[in-house]
Amino acid sequence: MSNDTNEFVAPSSALVTGGAGFIGSHLVRRLVKMGTTVRVLDNLSTGRIANLDEVISDVEFHEGDLRSPEAVSQAVNGVEVVFHEAALPSVPRSVRDPRTSLDCNVTGTLNVLIAARDTGVRRVVFASSSSVYGSNPTMPKVETLVPAPISPYAVGKLAGEGLCKSFAEVYDVETVALRYFNVFGPYQDPASQYSAVIPRFIAALLNDEAPHIHGDGEQSRDFTYIDNVVNANLLAAQGPQEAVGKAFNAACGYRTTLNELVEEIAKALDVEPRSVFGPTREGDVRHSLADIGSAREILGFEPTVDLAAGLKETVEHYRDAGVSAPA
Repeated sequence: MSNDTNEFVAPSSALVTGGAGFIGSHLVRRLVKMGTTVRVLDNLSTGRIANLDEVISDVEFHEGDLRSPEAVSQAVNGVEVVFHEAALPSVPRSVRDPRTSLDCNVTGTLNVLIAARDTGVRRVVFASSSSVYGSNPTMPKVETLVPAPISPYAVGKLAGEGLCKSFAEVYDVETVALRYFNVFGPYQDPASQYSAVIPRFIAALLNDEAPHIHGDGEQSRDFTYIDNVVNANLLAAQGPQEAVGKAFNAACGYRTTLNELVEEIAKALDVEPRSVFGPTREGDVRHSLADIGSAREILGFEPTVDLAAGLKETVEHYRDAGVSAPA
């Protein structure tokens, strides 16, 4: 379902931080397919080496932590482009442990940017998040809105964007930030307590259980299939000088409520939709919808896989993998 790789300019060499994770591993597989020499840096705290099974012999794998300047410098040295996907994910995790979240996501990003500056990397593409918009009620979310992050995770992502902009202006390090909106697809871990809603909902329905929804289910998100996000990364790596130092939404530009999502997943699984509801989760925002006009105009980004098609691919992956519901 991916775009034809001929539509993109392959970097000669690239580092993918967090390359054993969900998004990172998809990006690694695409880069390998394009003929890029790929290096991966991952501490395997949330990523899994199994995510890279089909390409592990084609990549240079470094097991190391973003918080180690030495490990980061060694991994960055000699590559043309850095795709900085690594982070300690999850809003709830950051609420529970803000110090570790910010240490990994802010200090880690600073280490990547310093190494990129010192080793002559051409461009750094930074994985940011729609969570930076936070409580700002304006819809859709356009990049010129004043950020209003709620959770420590969102604050860390916004700080990472600020560092990218600073390094672009002060040190002439080319940086582009992508604000991801609720990315989903194969290889997301449904068994993690911090897993995103789609793999958790799929796992529950596959196991004849009712998905658990925080709140009334009428909160909405701009769910974005992984292929669209990989495409956005490749376009950001090759984008014009006009893109440098800026942040762009990476999304589909339409929103779906969680209640509608359960119905769509149930349809893809050919089962009856059902849900159980609980308290609203601390740090969550009510609605999220991206304006992708800037990414379309400057990067040439266009989502190619819609929600229904993406869910079909994702459901087939989890069914084939024999997933079990999270504890």
